[in-house]
Amino acid sequence: MLVLLKPSYEELSREAARIVAITVKNNPSVTLGLATGSTTLGMYRELVRRHEEERLDFSKVTTFNLDEYLGLPAEHPQSFHRFMGEHFFNHVNMNPDKIHIPDGTLGGDYEEYCRLYEEAIREAGGIDLQILGIGRNGHIGFNEPTSSFGSRTRLKVLTSETIEDNRKFFAAGEEMPECAVTMGIGTILEARKILLLATGAAKAETVAEAIEGPITASVTASCLQLHPDATFVIDEAAAEKLKQREYYRRVMELTARFTPNRLS
Repeated sequence: MLVLLKPSYEELSREAARIVAITVKNNPSVTLGLATGSTTLGMYRELVRRHEEERLDFSKVTTFNLDEYLGLPAEHPQSFHRFMGEHFFNHVNMNPDKIHIPDGTLGGDYEEYCRLYEEAIREAGGIDLQILGIGRNGHIGFNEPTSSFGSRTRLKVLTSETIEDNRKFFAAGEEMPECAVTMGIGTILEARKILLLATGAAKAETVAEAIEGPITASVTASCLQLHPDATFVIDEAAAEKLKQREYYRRVMELTARFTPNRLS
């Protein structure tokens, strides 16, 4: 695991976008796993800027999003379909046929639908780079505490904490979804590379548990300790409870000096 400490959210966003951009340039037909949430906004803005000003080409890229709320149509203001269109897809040259986001409105056989989502990932050759955020309770995707490390794409009931954290995005009096379709932890761990972004003091304790705590289903992001190529990009506020902060700074310095490709 590589931990990259950045002084601000803006620097974090630029670094995350740089890693994604290098990945796309090195392999124009790359398959990306994408996340939503406020932490990713700066990264998407910078990727759009690179597309507009530096001609970063997304025309051959395939994407799979992590999750979607159950019951929200794609046009709903808080759907992840809408989020991805407004903040990224509508501003770059993505091929719509290569965009995959879980459908929260099927109302039918979700077990079969989730199986087909997994199959589509396999048919695309697997995910080359998976982007993640982290919830205040340590979840990745919507893999809430107690999720199996072998879990696959499925329906997941949201915890009360996650519902309350996300309620602010919905209109007053609007019913908040209580379930979601999400990639499983086993699905996420099969990505060749993983990039997790975290910002702000509210995430500091969870980030420390994920990076330095025991590997436990109580903090599902801790599963990333098992991954051979996982990178955390975090700002100073999110890093404040890490016990090994100075060591991570030394690792960054020496990695940049002796193995610069590790930061690409």
